[in-house]
Amino acid sequence: MIKKYKYLDEINFPSDLKKISESKLQKVADELREEMINAVSVTGGHLGASLGVVELTVALHYIFNTPNDKLIWDVGHQCYPHKILTGRKDKIRTLRQGGGLSGFTKRQESEYDPFGAAHSSTSISSALGIAEANKLSNKLDNVIAVIGDGAISAGMAYEAMNNAGASKTKMIVILNDNDMSIAKPVGAMGTYLAKIFSGKIYFSLRETIKLITSAFSKRFSAKAGKAEDLLRSVVTGGTLFSSLGFYYIGPIDGHDLNALVPILKNARDSKHEGPILIHIKTKKGKGYSFAEKAEDKYHGVTKFNVETGQQSKSSSKIPSYTKVFANTLVQHAKKDSKIVAITAAMPDGTGLDIFRKEFPDRTFDVGIAEQHAVTFAAGLATENFKPYTAIYSTFLQRAYDQVVHDVAIQSLPVRFAIDRAGLVGADGPTHAGSFDTTYLSTLPNFVVMAASDEAELVRMINTSTEINDRPCAFRYPRGTGLGSVLPSFNEKIEIGKSRIIQEGNKLAILNFGARLNETLKAADNLKKKGVNITIVDARFAKPLDENLIWQLATTHEAIVTIEEGSIGGFGSHVVNFLSKKGLMDSNLKFRSMTLPDIFIDQDTPDNMYKIANLDFSSIEEKVLDVLNSNIVLQKQK
Repeated sequence: MIKKYKYLDEINFPSDLKKISESKLQKVADELREEMINAVSVTGGHLGASLGVVELTVALHYIFNTPNDKLIWDVGHQCYPHKILTGRKDKIRTLRQGGGLSGFTKRQESEYDPFGAAHSSTSISSALGIAEANKLSNKLDNVIAVIGDGAISAGMAYEAMNNAGASKTKMIVILNDNDMSIAKPVGAMGTYLAKIFSGKIYFSLRETIKLITSAFSKRFSAKAGKAEDLLRSVVTGGTLFSSLGFYYIGPIDGHDLNALVPILKNARDSKHEGPILIHIKTKKGKGYSFAEKAEDKYHGVTKFNVETGQQSKSSSKIPSYTKVFANTLVQHAKKDSKIVAITAAMPDGTGLDIFRKEFPDRTFDVGIAEQHAVTFAAGLATENFKPYTAIYSTFLQRAYDQVVHDVAIQSLPVRFAIDRAGLVGADGPTHAGSFDTTYLSTLPNFVVMAASDEAELVRMINTSTEINDRPCAFRYPRGTGLGSVLPSFNEKIEIGKSRIIQEGNKLAILNFGARLNETLKAADNLKKKGVNITIVDARFAKPLDENLIWQLATTHEAIVTIEEGSIGGFGSHVVNFLSKKGLMDSNLKFRSMTLPDIFIDQDTPDNMYKIANLDFSSIEEKVLDVLNSNIVLQKQK
């Protein structure tokens, strides 16, 4: 049963929140935090970051006129309390579920989400675009960007601040400094913000508010002005941000509504020309003891027991692909001191926390900076080190220019461990690994592999250790493996060599990646109907196993390629080869099964693959369709 709340039950939109007296806002925040904890305990999700911005969310919607005033959350997983206050309270227990609310801000979901965000560090750029549009349209609406949870460490944020400061366009940037991203902060910016915070500006809260009020006022005494200058110089926050053209205020206690409300009000009403940056200090996981004590502050959680904090765990004893990757890399690193590992603020998610325990000096967490991570790896490669850059497929997209220009053109042997390949479930389209095969296999002299199971992943890692003349990538899905017996660390694959899983007649399936198990299920059903097919685990999108493809094309009536990626990937390379060799001019039938040309919303991975027509029944149907079989297909549900 959903709990009844004294204040929150009366709040469906920010207009309802504004009816509450300012003295009661903390009670609203307390109820909002409790409701969010209860909801996420049912759905799982990004809890810690949202817990840290409860008071800020209440203050922002209380002071600003959303949705006319545009509020942009960076990164989007801070947005759960925002969703509850903006007409989505009744749907909050559908977070990250099929047909439910997205776990991030999403324009199609609500007018209160002016900009979708699921990758970090985009808020200042998008907010500046909206603010400039307002200026051109003579609109006076406010634009507020909330950047936090480590997003300030990315280069894009500084590109935006540099542009915003020079523009003299009014916008408000709230730097939510919570000492965290997904893992502990890294880099000089974290140290810089810590030094600012050590000034403890809010130890004298009344004076702080008084000074900031004076600073925003058109008229203020010389005494107040000098005091404000002194205050800002003591905390040194103005040094960096002021030099970028921002009016800097802070740091402020982000959990103190008595501070937040008047400061935000003054920023709203200010006639200051140019951007304002309000630096607030918050605690990730605030208000839930189990989150506060957790090393990652409950960044991402499964369903959990509110009373004990105990999260649901998979009953499977099969290790995840991520863990298989990490453990395999550790074994190789024990024998090869040139192996180093790089992550972009995702040591736990990529498994490199395991590597770091063994080799702390050979593990590099560069923060939320994928572009830098790739070129940094390229630099290491020039000095004969063997860098393994472990980045989710969706995040590697952010560094594509660096992959092309700094790695591929120079044929540097950077190894890309591409986690979360394919559809990923609850995180939805923003985190799906849909495009890496396409965007990497177009590059000359690049080795692109995909593991069909965890045993193949081990073989690909083994193989990658000896690819020293060019870049390579191996992709693998989220979640647990299939329970395959892992090979030795010496077992390698011949570059560009696929493997035949079973031999049949008439039709051959070339599978690239983790749809092999579904292909085998389809084959079992087809065999019962008298259809025997050849199945090949392609392993490589580049270089292709051209000899085998030629053989299959000249001995079979049809070829079907299957991959959990977009058009332009493995299947496109196969058909290009067949076309070049004139084999498409014969009676050969060809079909390519890829992800559809749509973004698939969050759901369970199984349901998403059904939507994508890449489940076993869809494969079975495709085979029968290609063969023009008279067999009536009873599609399995």
